[in-house]
Amino acid sequence: MAGIEAVASCVWRITPDLVVALDARFGEPVDTYVNGSQVWIREDGPTGALLEWRLHPVAGYRRPPGLVTEEVFSATALAVATGRHPPAPPAALWDGLEAFGADAEDRLEPQPLAASASEALGIAPDAVGLVDHDAVGDAWERARGGISIVAALLEQLGS
Repeated sequence: MAGIEAVASCVWRITPDLVVALDARFGEPVDTYVNGSQVWIREDGPTGALLEWRLHPVAGYRRPPGLVTEEVFSATALAVATGRHPPAPPAALWDGLEAFGADAEDRLEPQPLAASASEALGIAPDAVGLVDHDAVGDAWERARGGISIVAALLEQLGS
């Protein structure tokens, strides 16, 4: 990835267990977006580095009816954890989770990041490596949210 700003990243494909683990270990997101993104900022990285954990929405995300943006994650996680019907299946809302250094000054390496993230979440990532966030973000914006960010990340990571 010469000539681009490569960032160490871990990616998990969405599963009900992933949603339950996020809720049980991290609690409520610190930020939620109308595009479906859910974000946690935590000191889970190598040597306590600040990580951004971002649950990426599916392409063409639509908020479940009857919920405000800030309720989508908690309502879904609670329903899945308790065996009830969620407002929408997790895979209809999010494609997966990404963890990466929140501070651009921290130059994290992929393998130490993966070890720290796995310990924090209790689930090993599906893919680890270096990604170009600018390229992924540009493609997502060109498609007006019509592509999967997780698929684009996994493609860069060769998974």
